[in-house]
Amino acid sequence: MSTSANTTFSATSEHGRSDVTQASASLIGRVLLSAIFILSGFSKLAAPAMMIGYINSVGLPLPPLALALAIIVEIGGGLALIAGYRVRPVAAVLALFSVITALAFHSALADQNQFIHFFKNIAMAGGLLQVVAFGAGRFSLDARRR
Repeated sequence: MSTSANTTFSATSEHGRSDVTQASASLIGRVLLSAIFILSGFSKLAAPAMMIGYINSVGLPLPPLALALAIIVEIGGGLALIAGYRVRPVAAVLALFSVITALAFHSALADQNQFIHFFKNIAMAGGLLQVVAFGAGRFSLDARRR
């Protein structure tokens, strides 16, 4: 094999490994981002009365409706994010949801626990905006629709 052919093969091989690494990291990242939403949605299903009381305690209107919407966004959005289905709008909704819940439920920043939860939600929104910007990657339903 000539030097030129070796260089081309090496660059192509390296590019292929890079693509698989990037696609794998994207999938793993989506799974990790989704975990908190899916678990939170199922915890709301397990104790709806408690969650309605909590929603009511922060003064949000229509607690049963707010709870139903939260469950749909968390479980539905989390599963869609894992599958890579319409990932950009799903990630945008989850990012907005994360910021809204930070402001509504974790705004008592003098309380260290609330401070941590507030900035956890803000960090999650940042990660989700990365998904909005760069998409789902190769291992996704979005990639198959092209």
